[in-house]
Amino acid sequence: MDKKEGSLSAPTRHIIDWNNPNYLDEKAVDDEMRRQFDVCHGCRRCFNLCDSFPTLFDLIDESKDEDVASVDSKEFPKVVDKCTLCDMCYMVKCPYVPPHELNIDFPHLMLRYRKLQNSKNELNAIPKELAKIDRNAKVAGIAPSIANWGSSRNNKISRILMEKTIGIDKQVELPKFAKKTFIRLSKDEKMLPNNTAPGFGKKVALFATCYVNYNNTEVGVAAQKVLLNNGIEVKPVYPGCCGMPFLEQAELDKVKSQSEIVSDELCKYIDEGYDIVTLTASCGLMLKSEWPLINPDNKKVIKLSQHVFDIDQYVVELAKKEGLKEGLNPIDGGITVHNACHARAQNMGNKAAEMLKLLPETNVEVVERCAGHGGTFGVMKDTHKVAVKFGKTAARQIKNKGQKNIVSDCPLAGKHLGQLINDTNTDGELNINPKHPIELMAESYGLTKEGK
Repeated sequence: MDKKEGSLSAPTRHIIDWNNPNYLDEKAVDDEMRRQFDVCHGCRRCFNLCDSFPTLFDLIDESKDEDVASVDSKEFPKVVDKCTLCDMCYMVKCPYVPPHELNIDFPHLMLRYRKLQNSKNELNAIPKELAKIDRNAKVAGIAPSIANWGSSRNNKISRILMEKTIGIDKQVELPKFAKKTFIRLSKDEKMLPNNTAPGFGKKVALFATCYVNYNNTEVGVAAQKVLLNNGIEVKPVYPGCCGMPFLEQAELDKVKSQSEIVSDELCKYIDEGYDIVTLTASCGLMLKSEWPLINPDNKKVIKLSQHVFDIDQYVVELAKKEGLKEGLNPIDGGITVHNACHARAQNMGNKAAEMLKLLPETNVEVVERCAGHGGTFGVMKDTHKVAVKFGKTAARQIKNKGQKNIVSDCPLAGKHLGQLINDTNTDGELNINPKHPIELMAESYGLTKEGK
């Protein structure tokens, strides 16, 4: 296999050997940081992707000898703290990713360093608590109206207190909690699989994801209706969070635990002939790619990774193989698709745009730019300004498209970009409410209030 620059070989990723004692050996970590940083310093193609790279290059340029060797290791956290694990440097920019002999994987290098920080109790404790999604959502679910009132940007007193006590920036628009989870709502669905549709006979286990289950239930409802309308039996399931928030905090033991809990449940459906479909980009990435790298010896994790579809990907495949049920209508005002980083990192093509281009007489535009949000990165006061700085470019590009409808497969990215656009709108401009692409498919079929 050609391992030189310019090879046509597909990028590969190595197993994350986090149980190896060498993984957290301080000298080994420092040596690897310097090795990869030196390659990045000589290339600099990633200078405009996120703030990690300008920070790294400034540290090198301002060092005594203007090289990596003269940068103090104590400065490394400045680079690591600004990485959101979006994977875009690995996926779209770096010419030196494996199988290239230089073997550069910047996001997983940042993960390794963060794991070392975590082992030394050097990470902020608050994001770790925010990462406990299922626990936090169940507490908020006791009284969602009160939780939403307290977290509202309009509640200046509570938001100032939140900023001072737990460091959540008072300007961030936080997700709202639904009165009923999607799993509970799905049980109320009376619609049956359309036995005249081309897809009749297929079965899907719809992995609700934590965000759809607890916050944006409309996405789950829309996906369920679109699939049922196309003749597909749907079984919404939610064994637990995929663990992406734990990955951001380098708590790999917890990611491994979640991978086993969820894969154990979802593999039961695979054995019964169901396809597994996820509803958010980050969760799809975890099930397809990150879990097998973190827990490679678990047969169910590997099996699940080979049977997972993103919801847009599934609809596109359905359209190609069986065909979609007739009845799609134009979406007024056109659509701009934000191609979310974790959708791009799945290496499946822009399935959101491909799906929405199936709509008749509907203009579909695409913006491929990181929103800058990155989970807790976008809400914590220490990093929110950086998230805004890098999100502004995507928000400006979306706004310049002039389309009425905005969609993103990443709900947090969509919310972040919507806030950036709406906060800069002048009087008379329409406030946008970014949606998931599958919501517009449901609307096009007339399955939602907007589409009727």
